[in-house]
Parts: sequence; C-alpha cells; structure tokens
Amino acid sequence: MADESGSIELLNDLVARALKAGADAADAVDIKSIALSHAQRLGEVEKVERAESRDLGLRVFFGQKQAVASSTDPGEDALAELVERAISMAKAVPDDENCGLADPEQILTADVPDLDIADSEEPSTEVLAERASECEAAARGVLGITNSEGAEASWSSSDVSIAASNGFTGAYRSTGHGFWVAVLAGEGTGMERDYESTSATYAADLDAPNYVGQTAGERAVARLNPRKVETQQVPVVFAPRVSNGLVRHLAGAVNGSAIARGTSFLKDSMGERVFPEGIHIIDDPHRKRGHRSKPFDAEGLPNGAMHLVEDGVLENWVLDLSTARKLGLESNGRASRGTSSPPSPSTTNLYMTAGKVSPADLIVDITEGFYVTELMGFGVNNVTGDYSRGATGFWIESGSIAYPVSEVTIAGNLKDMFMNMTAADDLRFKYGTDAPTIRIEGMTVAGN
Repeated sequence: MADESGSIELLNDLVARALKAGADAADAVDIKSIALSHAQRLGEVEKVERAESRDLGLRVFFGQKQAVASSTDPGEDALAELVERAISMAKAVPDDENCGLADPEQILTADVPDLDIADSEEPSTEVLAERASECEAAARGVLGITNSEGAEASWSSSDVSIAASNGFTGAYRSTGHGFWVAVLAGEGTGMERDYESTSATYAADLDAPNYVGQTAGERAVARLNPRKVETQQVPVVFAPRVSNGLVRHLAGAVNGSAIARGTSFLKDSMGERVFPEGIHIIDDPHRKRGHRSKPFDAEGLPNGAMHLVEDGVLENWVLDLSTARKLGLESNGRASRGTSSPPSPSTTNLYMTAGKVSPADLIVDITEGFYVTELMGFGVNNVTGDYSRGATGFWIESGSIAYPVSEVTIAGNLKDMFMNMTAADDLRFKYGTDAPTIRIEGMTVAGN
C-alpha cells in the first residue's frame, strides 16, 4: 500500500505553508522510488545496483501565475526553503490564463479503484541474477550465437502521493519486473545482433527466461547474411515490437499540447475518419496489472478507458486541465507530472485492438513486401506527418518470409499510412503502448 499517512500528512502541511506564505492555491507531490538491477555478460556479473530516492514537488499559484519547485530533502529547513523558492518564482513569472487547479467538483471523490498494480514481493538480488543467468544461457545456447552483449534483470517500486488546496488527496503504489538479453550471431563483419525482453507489474506475468533467451538467439541467427533490395513501393508489415511506434506517433499527434499550438498534422481532423473501419485505439489507465495504470491523473481528476480512435474515426484529444482550457474543452483526466514541472497531457496503457486476421494471413497475398522487425532513427515530422526511418527485417516473397534485409529506409506520410492500415489478431500487452502486427499498403522502401 502507498504511504498515505506519512506522505499525505507531509504534503498537506507543505500546501498549508504555501497558502500561509500568500499563495492563492497550491498542490504538492511526493514520489518515493526503489530500483534494483543485476546485469551480467558471458556468465560474469557486471553490476548489481540498488537505488532509492524521494522527490517532493510543490506548485503554487498567484492569480494567473504559477511556479514549481522541487527537493529531495523532507527536512524542516528544506521544506521551508522549498516554499520560499516556489513563492519567489511564482511572483516573477508571466501570467498563464490557463493554469490553475481543478475545481472541487471535478476531482475524484469516489473510492480509488483497485488496479492490482503493486506486487507485494520484492525479489532478492539472487532471484534477479538467476533470471538474467537463465536468459543469457538460453540465448547463447542457440546454434550460431557467437557472442553476447549481456543480460539484465530489474525490479522497481514507486509510491506516488498528491495533495492539493482544492481538497484532493490520493496515493498509490506500483511495481515493475523485467529482464532482457542481447546476443550476436556470426563472425567478423558478418555479425548480426538481436534482442528480446519481457516486463510486467507482477513477476508471475513475466515470460520464462528460457523463452526470452531462445527468442533473442533465434532472431539474431535469422538475420545472418542480409541482402539489400531495390527501391520500390510495396506493402510493409510491422512486427508487434515496432508496430507500437505507429500508435505512439498517433499519440503525439493528438496530444493536447500539439493541438493547442497547432503543430499536429491531425489538428483539423477531430470527428473525421483517419483510419479504416475496424481500427480502434484505446487509452486505459484502469487496466488491471497494466504497465502504466493509475487510479487518478496527476491533477486529481478521475480517469478511465477512452477511445482515441473508434472504428477509424478520431474521437478525442489527450488533455490535461491546461490544454483543455486552451481548447475550450474539458480535461479527460490524462495529466501526468513529475516533481519539477507542471502537469502535461500523456497517455497511459495505450493500445490498438486486435484485428480479425492472423499475421500469416496478413502477408499471404503479398507478392513482394517488407516485414520490419527493427527501426532506427526518428525521422517523423509531427507537423506534416512525413515519415522516414531506417529499418531491418525480412523480405516477403509469394506470401512467405524469404530472406533477411538490412540497410534500407521506409518512407511515407502518416496520414496515408494510417488510412492504408490493416491489423492482425496477435495483440499482446507487453510494452505499455501496444499494437498487433500491422500491414500498410504502398510504402516506399529505399534500398540500392
């Protein structure tokens, strides 16, 4: 359980100090974090680390001015200095007509939902070492693997508490387990690298270390002896570990900050079709054991599942209070914040729902195409939607994977890409932003 007694009491005191010092309103956040990790390479331990931190953030308002100050020290003198710094900063900054706390009637007043996002068991360093060791051993055991970049297992815990002068108080705890491995196949200049990972709120939901390691090894071996291809326009199929990037690009384009600034290629598309029928993209902060689940947003507003795209139609922006006010709308509870800056809009558990065809059926009619397994660079223009990224993967011939491909670039425009998209039925909730295998028609593959 989150430390509601100690943290909330401290935050309420901090807010009261700010009001006594002259602030019109204030809110405060307390984030306590623990992180434990074990890394090894070629069976030898490379690091064992444990980090614990506590960060306090105070936001104060003077009329239409706001300022944020943070500290890692909960001591009496440090708290007094924190209030003084925040007050001084707020008096000096320009007005922001859209800043301010939620109205009391907007904040969450019902019971905090139980999202089952805190595993009560903290793994020992021995348990983390065993996960990393089994994972790397399985990867190195794949025929053709010649070297390893190492394996790492980790665990983290975060306690978040918020209190505000509008009457809101809330706290929750979340945990995360994970491990990964990266290995190399081949020799000399013909070596190829690949990886695999797993992460979950509960250790019980992790993939098995042997499976993760074997998958990484098999992927690296499959990439040996890649070929180049001629520049052409073909269907491009995105594997799930890269298809989620397309959903992230959508999230950036519908973020309230981009919409309010007019810097999104979708700024005029609300209520319009931007994907084919059958495409649904949902943000759900209440998903049980979700990677990014939280019972309320960073401004104390209730949150819940929300369609960004429903049956291909754009239905919502991602909004916090400030961006909603700029746009003349209501916040949909998507505020996120740290301790050193004001809240900003952000997604939580974001995903595209599964389609109705298998990945095999998605490529069976492709005469020539490109199956992408890894992307490099970030050649995406959020203002125009232009998309260009380096890619590796496998060439598709006559409906089947034919041979590995490297040193190519895929290009298009996200508006066109979204409208020419088909989703497979293999959705897994693995990364926090997730999508099934996705096929996009008519992209440019630039090779020789």
